[in-house]
Amino acid sequence: MRIPSKASRRTKSADPRELAPVAIGVAAMSTSEMLTSGLKGRGFSVLHTYEDHLWRSGDKSSPPFIAPLTLDPPDVSEEKGSVQAGPALQDDMKRLTLEGKEEENGEDQQMCGEKTLPEASEDPGVRGLNPNPADSKTLQEQMDELLQQCFLHALKCRIKKTDLPLLTSTFLGSHVFSCCPEGRQLDIKKSSYKKLSKFLQQMQQEQIIQVKELSKGVESIVAVDWKHPRITSFVIPEPSPTSQTIQEGSREQPYHPPDIKPLYCVPASMSLLFQESGHKKGSILEGGEVRMIIINYAKKNDLVDADNKNLVHLDPILCDCILEKSEQHTVMKLPWDSLLTRCLEKLQPAYQVTFPGQEPIVKKGKICPIDITLAQRASNKKVTVVRNLEAYGLDPCTVAATLQQRCQASTTVAPAPGAKDSLQVQIQGNQVHHLGRLLLEEYQLPRKHIQGLEKAPKPGKKK
Repeated sequence: MRIPSKASRRTKSADPRELAPVAIGVAAMSTSEMLTSGLKGRGFSVLHTYEDHLWRSGDKSSPPFIAPLTLDPPDVSEEKGSVQAGPALQDDMKRLTLEGKEEENGEDQQMCGEKTLPEASEDPGVRGLNPNPADSKTLQEQMDELLQQCFLHALKCRIKKTDLPLLTSTFLGSHVFSCCPEGRQLDIKKSSYKKLSKFLQQMQQEQIIQVKELSKGVESIVAVDWKHPRITSFVIPEPSPTSQTIQEGSREQPYHPPDIKPLYCVPASMSLLFQESGHKKGSILEGGEVRMIIINYAKKNDLVDADNKNLVHLDPILCDCILEKSEQHTVMKLPWDSLLTRCLEKLQPAYQVTFPGQEPIVKKGKICPIDITLAQRASNKKVTVVRNLEAYGLDPCTVAATLQQRCQASTTVAPAPGAKDSLQVQIQGNQVHHLGRLLLEEYQLPRKHIQGLEKAPKPGKKK
């Protein structure tokens, strides 16, 4: 849309009060981007100016007289004068025309969208004059602007030449989404492009990037023109004070995986072995403590073989605690390693979970790993299901929201079947690859606590 520039230039008249718009152009950025940049940089692309070649081909008329605005509160007489000057002002503005073509049928063609100042201030389509431009834009238009902003921000600040070629999915999940302003959520499906591939095709047509299909079904960004005017003129938005506070808080307390330590619980069948060390049935011990107790027990009762220090004689208590019934009368000695291993196997498993800044939590049994499975739903569609996130201090709703952005797929959170007070996250499609990157690289969880990562789709195959 062609609009009159907000900036005004002084005319050649001797009266210094004679000011008027003397250029016509299109906005180079949205109003929100102008405000974010502090009204610095290139805001408009000028199409026509006063005294240019187009002006010389016309009647060479001068800009109209516009009285300067009065900032001080006017009195009653001044208000009456301003009311009387209104029609004259409108007549002057109507004479500001663009005569770039020959007259047709004896009539002058006026510039499309030409409005008087009072009308322009009320027009939501005139950027820079509307105090709340976002209110007049549709959700699709706002999402298009947000997508363009995040795209340019990612290219200008986050991508280097050494990163290329870069998978388009990685570019979206790791770079574009992270450039989204605090408090806003980027959803490509709500934009006019609907799909990332369609948007990247448009950017390729504008010669900003070059996209190639390096393997079947997998597209990558192979080249970026960092000298493109859209990238060089892009002004990085400054974060708001609120978002800075949130980011500082998140830096102070980032997510850290819990410290998980295996423990051992003394059962009733082994209470005699541990009672000499002061431990009873149900006592929780670490692996090192168990080894020291067994070693001290063997030395105290002179069970170490005199000829071979690596062998331990089994007394009745050790026989009852660690030997099977079939071995009671056949096994008389055991090496240290075998003795300690058998003892640990006979103890009941337990574990301790310690979250940063919290007291340790001790539970009996084995900690359940994060379980990733694939399931079939209606119309033979695959979904990825994740369970047991709570045991590792992860909020299923937060994980679902993150995956929805990364995968651009619908997610749901529902109670896990057969598990009390536990939720499961379901993502449309096979998203094991994205889940693995999120859990291993960002949350830094040990691989041994995640099962199902081998179900990720193989490169070049459909998900």
